[in-house]
Amino acid sequence: GAGVYYGGTVAEAFFCRGEDIYIVGGANSAGQAAVYFSRYARTVTMLVRGESLSENMSRYLIDQIEATKNIKVRLRTTVVEVHGREHLESLTIIDAAKNEKETVSATSLFIFIGALPHTEWLESVVQRDAHGFIFSGPDLPRDESNGHFPKGWALDRDPFWLESSQPGVFVAGDVRHGSVKRVAAGVGEGATAVQFIHQYLGSEER
Repeated sequence: GAGVYYGGTVAEAFFCRGEDIYIVGGANSAGQAAVYFSRYARTVTMLVRGESLSENMSRYLIDQIEATKNIKVRLRTTVVEVHGREHLESLTIIDAAKNEKETVSATSLFIFIGALPHTEWLESVVQRDAHGFIFSGPDLPRDESNGHFPKGWALDRDPFWLESSQPGVFVAGDVRHGSVKRVAAGVGEGATAVQFIHQYLGSEER
């Protein structure tokens, strides 16, 4: 509720109606958010660190952005400071092309810069996808030799829903492969993981 958001839903769109909002990011999630919020906000300004949208964004989204009059795109621009007491009031941004710093009034800032799981320390412990997110439950790659249990799985049962490739190691929230990257979802998964942990500890087969 302080004006800095990491997702774009109907609730945020309602609060931003008629405002001048800013979106940080230059990939598809940022582009989709810009198009969506353009229906509600007075103006949408995309702050993109790269030199063009085509570096990380699909062509169909670029076409939509270019065709939407109230979406502005500022390339080679980054946010270096945010200001406000109880709510966002302004941003300080740097235009790398001009090497200029500027402070702009802002009450809503949306950040869509992707997610890094930082799970390198688990590389030899659990199975991860190409981006480092941890596989769990039904998403675990299956062993081609038996077509049923995950590779290296030592127990005679399927992994629990949030259980990783290492029995007894559970994953919840943003680092899980296939997660929705929302706080409420992460909290719910954490509570569910606790139930599975109790079930695991109470099982004779561990």
